[in-house]
Amino acid sequence: MVDLPNIPDALDRARTAVKDRADLPGMSLFEHLDELRRRLVHSALYLVAGYLVAVIFAKQLTSFMQAPLNQIHIQLNFTHPADLVNLRYIQIPIVGGILLASPFILFQVWLFIAPGLYAREKRYVIPFMAAAILLFLSGAWLGYHFVFPGLLRFLISDLGNSLGIHPLISIEEYTSFFFSLIIGIGATFEMPVIIVFLALFGIVSPSFLWKNFRYAILVIFIIAAIITPTPEITTMCAFAAPMLVLYLVGIAGAWLVHPSRRKKKEKAA
Repeated sequence: MVDLPNIPDALDRARTAVKDRADLPGMSLFEHLDELRRRLVHSALYLVAGYLVAVIFAKQLTSFMQAPLNQIHIQLNFTHPADLVNLRYIQIPIVGGILLASPFILFQVWLFIAPGLYAREKRYVIPFMAAAILLFLSGAWLGYHFVFPGLLRFLISDLGNSLGIHPLISIEEYTSFFFSLIIGIGATFEMPVIIVFLALFGIVSPSFLWKNFRYAILVIFIIAAIITPTPEITTMCAFAAPMLVLYLVGIAGAWLVHPSRRKKKEKAA
């Protein structure tokens, strides 16, 4: 019989973590609502600032986005008169603005949840934010320089030539495809940060993560099969290997921050 991960236990630990923090001295309900309003306003201002910066550099961002397609000498097309307006003032500026503002928005999220954290947990804010930004940029860089160009060559050049079909790619579809893949790979690289964050609150433990390592391998190889630009098994393994390493890094980080380790140190002292 297959031993599935014990998800209910993880949910119970999440409820326990929230309940434990209910006794911490904090703000009243109205103070929480006022703090939430303040953080939302600040986040909106950062989004507007990021959008304006992205609008100013929209031409450079468009060239950056089209570079992988230019490498295989494919010309983009637009099928609706408003497509370029949508690209210039909506799609690229909004996504670019969100990416530019994301570190500041993450900090606003941290300021909102900080009153519900113990003092020992608050010291992790800078490592968490630095790791999250670095890992996302690393994943996006890998996707932009290796995954996306390889995928385009396979889908357009290799398959197109073998079938004798000429590509006609619209700017709308290409932009959506580009953002979904690059941002998706960048988000995948956030795995260690998410694991460590869950371990910090006692929701998952290093033993739980290690026990279910085989399920993690399965999920990682499924993701690698989806994003791999060619059907070759060696290429898929090359993309799965970094994610497996990130999962193991997450386990190591979970061991460092898990409350059980701190309690053992306190008892030993």
